[in-house]
Amino acid sequence: MEQNNRVFMVEDDRNFGTVMKAYLEINKFVVTWVKDGMLAVKRFKESQFDICILDVMLPNVDGFTIAREIKELNQDIPVIFLTAKVMKEDMLEGFSTGADDYITKPFDSEILICKIKAILNRNKRAQAEVQTEYQIGEAIFNSEFRTITINEAKQNLSPKEADLLLLLCQNENKVLPRDIALKQVWGETGYFTTRSMDVYITKLRKYLREVGGVEIVNIHGSGYQLRID
Repeated sequence: MEQNNRVFMVEDDRNFGTVMKAYLEINKFVVTWVKDGMLAVKRFKESQFDICILDVMLPNVDGFTIAREIKELNQDIPVIFLTAKVMKEDMLEGFSTGADDYITKPFDSEILICKIKAILNRNKRAQAEVQTEYQIGEAIFNSEFRTITINEAKQNLSPKEADLLLLLCQNENKVLPRDIALKQVWGETGYFTTRSMDVYITKLRKYLREVGGVEIVNIHGSGYQLRID
């Protein structure tokens, strides 16, 4: 297991959370632990994670709601519910959020680690088969070769241009939150990285200006949106 696999854990039971965090760290995971459901999504936005482990019964905001909001930010991130709620209706609701597993307490810690590893390995295989070519109106964007082709004219993109355009394509006609883009492309948020991203957005607009029915729109206070008619 790679040492940089990052776990986002939301659990309000301090004793259980302390033990769980320590056990995950022994198994080479980097753990971010949030104890209050109301803070969960905000903390999730502040960094990048490989998997989420969520309790259901939390202060202020329940785990199901958190999972749905996280999936809106990153639909591909795996989610495991780790909870004392054992009713069939709860399990069905958990899976309806897009969760990969629903584990009831008490549980075997070694089995949990095996399940986490299996889910992460499956995700890595899926990412290896990820889409690399996107149709943007009459333009074709290849994220692997970092090129955009318009009317048979090919334009090479810089790594950051390509990464940013890929995020916009993956969120086509949806809002790409500014802080998510900054974290994924620049690795941090801040005044200078924000200004830098604005410059790159301007460059992408320049590349796409000849493509009809396509525009990158500023969503005030939120981020950007690649609109394709």
